[in-house]
Amino acid sequence: MKITNLITFIILLIGGVNWLSIGIFQFDIVAGLFGSQASVLSRIIYIIVGLCAIYLIFAALSKKGKLELCEKCDQPNLHHQ
Repeated sequence: MKITNLITFIILLIGGVNWLSIGIFQFDIVAGLFGSQASVLSRIIYIIVGLCAIYLIFAALSKKGKLELCEKCDQPNLHHQ
């Protein structure tokens, strides 16, 4: 489950960068890569990012706000390398 959290978190970060680009530069990176916002590939990407957001909301709520992204985080006194 933690690998799923990590993957969805990364996808959500990429989606956030896209929204930052839209807000600052008025440029949609996804639409720029796939032709337009209405293209099938762009819409699939938007749907995936939205589903990742919903998944992470429920994952955080089910763990009372704690979202675990790596296996090593559970082990005490273990330094990440």
